[in-house]
Amino acid sequence: MQKNDVVTVKIEDIGNSGEGIGKIDGYTLFIKDSIIGDVVEARIMKAKKNYAYAKLLNVVTPSEYRVEHPACQVVRSCGGCQIQEMEYGRQLQFKEDKVRENLMRIGGIPREILSGAMEPVVGMEEPFAYRNKAQFPIGTDRNGRIVAGFYAGRTHSIIPNRKCALGVEVNERILGIVIDFMEEYRISSYDEGEHRGLVRHVLIRYGFQTKEIMVCLVINGEELPHGEVLAQRLSAIEGMTSVTFSVNRERTNVIMGDVIRPLWGQMYITDRIGDVKYQISPLSFYQVNPVQTENLYGIALEYAGLTGTETVWDLYCGIGTISLFLAGKAKQVYGVEVVPQAVRDARNNAGMNGIRNVEFFEGKAEKVLPEFGRRYEEEHGGERYHADVVVVDPPRKGCDEGLLGTIVEMGAERIVYVSCDPATLARDLKFLRGEGYEVERVRAVDQFPHTVHVETVCLLSKKAQ
Repeated sequence: MQKNDVVTVKIEDIGNSGEGIGKIDGYTLFIKDSIIGDVVEARIMKAKKNYAYAKLLNVVTPSEYRVEHPACQVVRSCGGCQIQEMEYGRQLQFKEDKVRENLMRIGGIPREILSGAMEPVVGMEEPFAYRNKAQFPIGTDRNGRIVAGFYAGRTHSIIPNRKCALGVEVNERILGIVIDFMEEYRISSYDEGEHRGLVRHVLIRYGFQTKEIMVCLVINGEELPHGEVLAQRLSAIEGMTSVTFSVNRERTNVIMGDVIRPLWGQMYITDRIGDVKYQISPLSFYQVNPVQTENLYGIALEYAGLTGTETVWDLYCGIGTISLFLAGKAKQVYGVEVVPQAVRDARNNAGMNGIRNVEFFEGKAEKVLPEFGRRYEEEHGGERYHADVVVVDPPRKGCDEGLLGTIVEMGAERIVYVSCDPATLARDLKFLRGEGYEVERVRAVDQFPHTVHVETVCLLSKKAQ
């Protein structure tokens, strides 16, 4: 294959970035905007020895799973929803298959083990308007008009769109108020290339249970001119609870700055998962899909198999979301988190809910756990510390191998691994299986409909010696 060749190919799979995958005589083609089952005509744009990237020219024969009228009008140009044009039931099957294939190929888990362990993927009855958080980049179009939207795939070009099909309805109204304010007071949008201009992003959080709303403007400066006017206008929206701005003056792809300053109201909103209430600041990590989060944590709780006598360690605990969810069924829960603000939030959340059988530690788990074990041995005449259940919910890169080794040394009977990346999950499961654990149960949860991302909960049990 060479650049500019035009080929016809059937799409058989979806890649990690949402591109369709087809093969011609063993040569792999990655084609954006195609879905499983399509027969497409495409032009080779970048050819390598064994694979190529191609541009979709025409859908020759649409897949039986292709959606004729997607909910979003800019779905192809926007980089947010990679597979919205695929029927939702087929999306779920793709994600379950993706988890299974990663666990077998990368994790080396035999098919016969997975056939007994894999449980049906958990989908949504209504897979739109599910996100409780949105971060809209702000820019200026060719006509000098301020725009908000999302980045096109693999670029920082803004696709104007104030009404995301995955977001809540109030987002559009908030963005309208912000942009009208900027135009009225001649407040500039940020130019990434020139590193000038003021307003970079608008962060919006919405509490699905409490109906509380947060707006935080990310700015390339120390102050927001006439910020009190914007705050007054936003405060008229029912449920508005917090209006702040975040200072980010760095040349960086990181959206939020470390400094948050108030404009109006509180510095946080609250929301609930099940019976537990959480305080959420602009910098807090909080799952973006509250409906599926309750399902996700419910599965984690079920897999933990708590009877009220167990001590549980929750690693990468964030603001304590899983820790507090588990506390009602455990004797004691210990949470470990490296981000100081998250630990403070976790402790506040525990106090707000009157939950007393939790304790949070600040630091890296691979350092906190051994130190805790040493203190325990000193206080108990040399008796070695033993954990009952360990829960991990790491970032996309998975667990540090040193941490996995520490978990093994703790001798936990059960490990519940909550993952947002099947590939790093598979890698870590391979390590744990080599250290005396076996996969008992696995379930994918569609936390992010219309994207290629999927959450997975896995239960590992210690093998009998």
